[in-house]
Amino acid sequence: MQDESGHPDIPEVARPVIARGSDYPDGHVIAPHSHRRGQLLSGSTGVVSVTTASGAWMMPPQRGLWIPPGTEHSVRMLGAVRMRSIYVAPELLSDMPGACEVVEIPALMRSLLAEAVTLPRAYDEAGRAGALMTLILHELRRLPPLPLALPLPRGEGLARRCRAFLRSPGTHETIDDWAAALGMSRRSFTRAFRRETGLSFVAWRSRACVMAALPRLAAGEAVTSIALDMGYENPAAFTTMFRRVLGASPRAWLAETQ
Repeated sequence: MQDESGHPDIPEVARPVIARGSDYPDGHVIAPHSHRRGQLLSGSTGVVSVTTASGAWMMPPQRGLWIPPGTEHSVRMLGAVRMRSIYVAPELLSDMPGACEVVEIPALMRSLLAEAVTLPRAYDEAGRAGALMTLILHELRRLPPLPLALPLPRGEGLARRCRAFLRSPGTHETIDDWAAALGMSRRSFTRAFRRETGLSFVAWRSRACVMAALPRLAAGEAVTSIALDMGYENPAAFTTMFRRVLGASPRAWLAETQ
């Protein structure tokens, strides 16, 4: 029988925070599930893709992903992943985001998570372990969000088109292509897309391309090959788009994740 954290090997304990460390091979998939507790995932290696009914999130190495309590999600590992997770009692989360969110994991939080997974499940709340977990709760609220969420539309036709694009993203598909395929005028399409995703089509497409590029960059592929595969005229155009989304060039981003 699975416990509330979604893993059969973690017995529930009366503690505000539960920590778990796991290693997963490339391509490993965790089927859709949810937790009573809020979960913070953090990976030191590999890229993690998380999908819910409302969107998709890409967690690069050395970053984290916040998953609110009760959110059904599936997880896919892109590359070998060394993961550290904490599960937080829902009554302590009234001021945390109500939607999934990719976040920065500063050096202090990385160290705290690494130490947390070594503690016994029924740690002493009044001792050092309890103080460490309390500090994790404080730091959890300070993690800066990253623009690595890709909202999915509610309408079935548009959602199907978005999911197909995610399997093979690129710049060759235009607003006019999508509007024609869905039997809509350009103006109706752009309004509907922004209303259902909160993003313009171009901004959404750029995020999708960045999210598809991250695991390839982490695997050591050249920026040139990724750029050309996605339909960019040259690596400079791809780098400009990447920097606009993530605030750093592909090479600078890669250096930060090592």
